[in-house]
Amino acid sequence: MSNHNLTASIQAALNQLENAYNPAQVEAGMYQGWEESGYFAPTFDKDESFSIALPPPNVTGSLHMGHGFNNAIMDALTRYHRMNGDNTLWQPGTDHAGIATQMVVERRLEAQGIRRRDMTREDFIDKVWEWKEESGGSITSQIRRLGSSVDWSRERFTMDDGLSNAVKEVFVRLFDDGLIYRGKRLVNWDPKFQTALSDLEVENHDEKGSLWHFRYHFTDKDLTTQDGKNYLVVATTRPETLLGDTAVAVNPSDERYAHLVGKTITLPITGRVVPIVADDYVESDFGTGCVKITPAHDFNDYELGRRHSLPLINILDERANILPAMEVYPDLQTREPELETTPSEYAGLERFAARKFLVEQAGDQGWLEDIEDYALKAPRAERGGTIVEPWLTDQWYVAVKELAKPAIEAVEDGSIEFVPAQYKNMYMAWMTDLQDWCISRQLWWGHRIPAWYDDAAGEVYVARSEAEVRTKYNLSDDVALRQEDDVLDTWFSSGLWTFSTLGWADPAADKKVLETFHPTSVLVTGFDIIFFWVARMIMLTMHFVKNEDGTPQVPFKTVYVHGLVRDGNGQKMSKSKGNVLDPIDLIDGIDLEALVEKRTSNMMNPKDAAKIEKQTRKEFPEGIPAYGTDALRFTFTSLASTGRDINFDLKRVEGYRNFCNKIWNASRFVLMNCVDGDSNAKPIDQTANPDVWELPEKWIMSRLNSSIKDIHQHFAQYRLDMVSQDIYEFIWNEYCDWYVELAKASLNDDSVTDARKAQIRYVLLHVLETALRFSHPIMPYLTEEIWQTVAPLLSRKDTDSIVVAAYPQADNAQISEQVEADMAWLQELIASIRNIRGEMKLGNAVRLPVLLQNIADEEEARLSRIKNQFKALAKVESLEIVKEDDEVPLSSSSMVGQLRVLVPMKGLIDPTAELARLDKAHEKLQKQADGISRKLSNEGFVSKAPAQVVDAEKAKLAELEGQLKTMTAQMEQLKAL
Repeated sequence: MSNHNLTASIQAALNQLENAYNPAQVEAGMYQGWEESGYFAPTFDKDESFSIALPPPNVTGSLHMGHGFNNAIMDALTRYHRMNGDNTLWQPGTDHAGIATQMVVERRLEAQGIRRRDMTREDFIDKVWEWKEESGGSITSQIRRLGSSVDWSRERFTMDDGLSNAVKEVFVRLFDDGLIYRGKRLVNWDPKFQTALSDLEVENHDEKGSLWHFRYHFTDKDLTTQDGKNYLVVATTRPETLLGDTAVAVNPSDERYAHLVGKTITLPITGRVVPIVADDYVESDFGTGCVKITPAHDFNDYELGRRHSLPLINILDERANILPAMEVYPDLQTREPELETTPSEYAGLERFAARKFLVEQAGDQGWLEDIEDYALKAPRAERGGTIVEPWLTDQWYVAVKELAKPAIEAVEDGSIEFVPAQYKNMYMAWMTDLQDWCISRQLWWGHRIPAWYDDAAGEVYVARSEAEVRTKYNLSDDVALRQEDDVLDTWFSSGLWTFSTLGWADPAADKKVLETFHPTSVLVTGFDIIFFWVARMIMLTMHFVKNEDGTPQVPFKTVYVHGLVRDGNGQKMSKSKGNVLDPIDLIDGIDLEALVEKRTSNMMNPKDAAKIEKQTRKEFPEGIPAYGTDALRFTFTSLASTGRDINFDLKRVEGYRNFCNKIWNASRFVLMNCVDGDSNAKPIDQTANPDVWELPEKWIMSRLNSSIKDIHQHFAQYRLDMVSQDIYEFIWNEYCDWYVELAKASLNDDSVTDARKAQIRYVLLHVLETALRFSHPIMPYLTEEIWQTVAPLLSRKDTDSIVVAAYPQADNAQISEQVEADMAWLQELIASIRNIRGEMKLGNAVRLPVLLQNIADEEEARLSRIKNQFKALAKVESLEIVKEDDEVPLSSSSMVGQLRVLVPMKGLIDPTAELARLDKAHEKLQKQADGISRKLSNEGFVSKAPAQVVDAEKAKLAELEGQLKTMTAQMEQLKAL
C-alpha cells in the first residue's frame, strides 16, 4: 500500500470511529447488509458441516430474556463455525403455539365484543393467521436485532404446508404402526378453555387452603376402630370429589387399621358402598392415615385405582360442573359408562359451589369432623390461571415405550451427548418411566388430527385426507364422514423440527439439504423442556429418519443445556411479578414512564399494578439506558456457565458496555499512533519481523496465541462463559492495559529506531485485528465496524465482511513460557512500585530511585531483558541492585517473591506524616499479633484444635512479628531524618 493510500485509509478509519462509541449508530443498517449479502446461507462447498435448529419461539407476542440468552449462545456457536470454514446452517422458524396463540386471539376478539363460540372455526382461524403475521413479524424483527445470523431464506413455521404435511405423514404412519390410539385416560383439563393441557402448561402455586376432615361410617354397624368409633375420618382438600369416591385406603403396615382392610364404608350423600384397601401410597402420618380414593379426579388415585381394579366415576362435565348423572367406568376398556344418578341438589352445580354446599351439608348432618388451615399447591393453567382439573376423557395417545428404546440407547452409547453431563441422568430418569403421550387438544388452532368418524357405523379412520380415507378403507362416497375436531399438541409438530424443516416430507425439496445438515450438530435449550421437547424429538426422529444402512438417525449429536434467566434476586421473571426485562429495551433503552406502562398495562388488579409501578420506579429511577446489542450478548455469554440458572444483573451489562467502549477507544488510540500530527502515515510493516521484537511484542504475541488456543478449547467444550472471560482478559487486561501502554512508551521514545516502531505499529494492528476476529461471534456489530477500518491497513481485508473472515488459529511457535514468565515478573515489579507510590502518596509524574535487594541470579538475567520496559512504565529514575547485607537508606518497600523492592524516602516524603502512618499500621499489626498470641497460649485451643490449624496460627504469628520488626526499624530510621 502506498504511503498516500495508507494515509487516506488511516484518516478515513479515524473519521469512521467517532470520538465516542455509539452502539445505535454502529448497528444501524449493518444486519440488513449482512442478510442481503447472503452471508448467513450455507455454501455447500466445504468438507465439514455445522447446523443448528433454532428452538422455534411461539408466535404469541415478543421475545423475552430467555430467548435473548438462547440466541446469543446459538449465534456465537454459528458464527464461530462459519468463520472456521464449516458449511454452516442455522435454521430459523416459529411455532404456532396452540393454546397460547388461541388464547391471545380470543382475548383480542373479546376486547372487540366478539366471542369465539359465535364464529365459525374457519373465520376464527383466519383471525389467528392475521395475528400470526403481525406477531411473527415482530419476533423475526427482534431476532434480527439480537444479531442472530440465521438463514432467513429457509425460515419455517410449524403450520406451513411442508411442515403440516410432515405432521400428517408422521401421524398416519404411527397409527398404521399401532403406536397411536384413541383411549380414555385422566388428563390435565382446563375448564375455561375446555382442553387437555400438558404438564408444562400447568403451574403449581403455593396457596392458602383448607383440609376438611369427614366421617365415613362403616357399612357393618358392628364394626369399630381400635378406639371404638364406628367410622373412619378422612381428610381432603377437595370435598366435592367425595361424589366420585370408590375406596378408602390405608397403609398396609398401619396396625390401627389392619383389621379393617377388606371391609367397606358407606359414603355420605350418595350411599355408595366402597371398600377399604391397603396400599403403600398412603402415608400413615398424614392426617388420620386414611385417604379417600377418587380415581377419575386425581392422578395418584388413578394409579392406585388401577392397582386395585377400582371403578372410575366421573362427576364433572367439560366446564367442571357436576353432571346430572355420574359416569361409572368399571374399567378403561369400557367405552360406554354406566350412569349413576347424581343427588338432585348437586346436579349442575359449579365445582366450587358444590364444594361449599357439601361442606355445609356435612356440618348440618354431623359428619364434618374438623376444618383446618392448610398450605397447598394449586395446579393452575399457565395461561389463564384457571384451577386445572384432573378429568377422565377420550384423547389420542402415542404409545411411547417402543419409541423410547432406541432413544435411550442413543444416549447410552454416546450417539447423543448431553452438556453438562448430569442432564443425561435427568433424561434417563424420564425415559425409563414413561407414560403414553396425550397428543390431542380441544382447540381450533393447530394441526387438525387426520382422523375421520363414521358415526353411523361407530368407526374411526386415519389417513392423510378424506379422499385417502375412502380409498384406504374402501368406503363409498355416500358414507358420511366427520373429521376429528381436536388438534395436535404443539410438541408433536415441534418434535419433528430438525427434519421437517429440512424438507423431509416435501417431494420437491432438495434432498441434499437434509443429507448435509441432518443430524444437526447441537441443540441449545433450557433444562425445563428436556422431556417435553428434547426426548420427543429424539424418539420421533429416530423412528422416521434413517441412515443409509437403515439404522435410526439421531436429530442432533449434542444437547447443550443452559440454565434459565432469572432476575437479580434469583426470582423467575414473570409479568405477574413485574420483574420482566425485554432484551430490546436493554439494547435501545427505555424511559421510566414507558417502562412502567409496559410492566403494568396488562395488570387486571389495580393493587398489583400499583405495587409493580412502585417497584419499577425504585429499581429504575431513570429508566434503562441504551446498552447496545454487543454488551447484552457479551453479558449473556459471560453468564452461560454449565447448566446453572443465571441471575441477570444490569450492572454486568453496564460493565460490558464499558468493555465495548474500551475496545473502541483502544482502536482509536492505535490508529492515532499510526499517523503524525499532520495526518501523515507513519511507517507500518505489513508482515511480522520477530528479529526486532523486544519483550512486549514477544509477550503479546505469545499471549495472543495462547488465548486463541484457550478460546478454541472452550468453544469445543461449550463453555461460552470461559470464551467471554478469555476475550475480556486478553483485550482489556493484557492488550489495552499492558501492551498498548508499553507500545506507547516505545513509540514516544526517540532512542527507539524507526524500524522497530514500524514493527510495533504492525503488532498493535495485527493483535487488534486478530482479537476482533476471535471476538466477533459474541460481539458482531462492534467488531465488524472496527475491523472494516483496521483490516485494510494490514492488507487483511480479503473478504467484504468479518462475518466470513477466517477465525484465528494459534501459532504454537509464537507461544513462549519464558517470555510470559518474564512479563509476569515485570508486571509484578511495576505493581510493587505502584503500591509504593500509593502508600507514599506520590503522583505518577514523580520519577523514583529504585533499589532491588536479594535478587537471585536468574532474576538478574531476567532483569536485563525487561530493564528498559520497567524503567519506562514504572517511571523509574535510577535502578540499582544492592546485596542482602548492604546498608540501605530508609525506604518504602514491597516484596516480589523473595526480591525486596525499595524506594528511598529521603526527599520524597514528609517524615512526620509517614511516621504517623507507620505508627497506625504498627498498632494494627500488633493487635493482630497479640490476638494470635493469646489464642496460642490457651491450652484448650492448642490441645483441641487440629495440628494444621495450630501450625497455621504459629506461622501467621511469625509473619506478623517479622513485619513488626521491619516496621519498627523503619520508624527508627524516620525519627533520624
